[in-house]
Amino acid sequence: MGFTIPGLFLIKSRDILPAFNLEALREIKMELDEVIITRAIFDEYSKTFLDYTEVDVALIGGGPANLVAAKYLAEAGAKVAIYEQKLSLGGGMWAGGMMFPRIVLQEEACRILDDFGIRYKEYQPGYYVANSVESVGKLIAGATSAGAEVFNLVSFEDVMIRENDRVTGIVINWGPVTAQRLHVDPLMIRTKLVIDGTGHEAVVCNTILRKIPNAKIGNLGKLGEKPMWSEVGERLAVDATKEIYPGLIVAGMAANAATCSPRMGPVFGGMLLSGEKAAKLALEKLKEL
Repeated sequence: MGFTIPGLFLIKSRDILPAFNLEALREIKMELDEVIITRAIFDEYSKTFLDYTEVDVALIGGGPANLVAAKYLAEAGAKVAIYEQKLSLGGGMWAGGMMFPRIVLQEEACRILDDFGIRYKEYQPGYYVANSVESVGKLIAGATSAGAEVFNLVSFEDVMIRENDRVTGIVINWGPVTAQRLHVDPLMIRTKLVIDGTGHEAVVCNTILRKIPNAKIGNLGKLGEKPMWSEVGERLAVDATKEIYPGLIVAGMAANAATCSPRMGPVFGGMLLSGEKAAKLALEKLKEL
């Protein structure tokens, strides 16, 4: 018995569904129940989601600066969660420079590469090169192995505020809901601190400026990075990493955007050092709260 697809030969059902000899397949002997698989995923993720409705630090964006910050915060005992709207973490680091999967770093940042086990080599005095794919993979592994929880495909929508408009939490939704602009009400997470690591867009900073009257963020009263100047952009990425609004620390490229500093291109030393500084600042602030 079979059926015919127009223009093709007769296909017999046994060609589509061959008879498997399960006894001969001895590499995996365990019988699987698809419903148990479904329950395991739903049950375990639900428990984690509920446990992380209150955190010490919520890191918005899963780029290199926030991955570094997450590792150091988690190692210090803080309860931290990374919220990334996209499927994968790593920001723009994956593609290196113009899809050549290599990144450049300064000597000052090599100790952070060592912390994550990322290999690198000296190209010229002071210029170090690493594989961008290896770098992202090990940054993610380092952060999660230290205890940071990742919520990918979860988008930031708003902040929660309390007295004096201090940031006390975040409002989240599913990433695809945001991308498709579906009318779905969000959920809320309470946090002691937020780190905006959303890159060029500085999403959290922009949300505060847009929604909180008379909020002061940035040196010039507005947000937006300047054109390329790698040397200055790298230095300012670290210098601009600070608590830019009560309850909000800004890191990485978002720090440049929040202070009208230059962009720097595929040089990532400043990003990593910014993440390290953000973690130190957050730990100091947590002691005060």
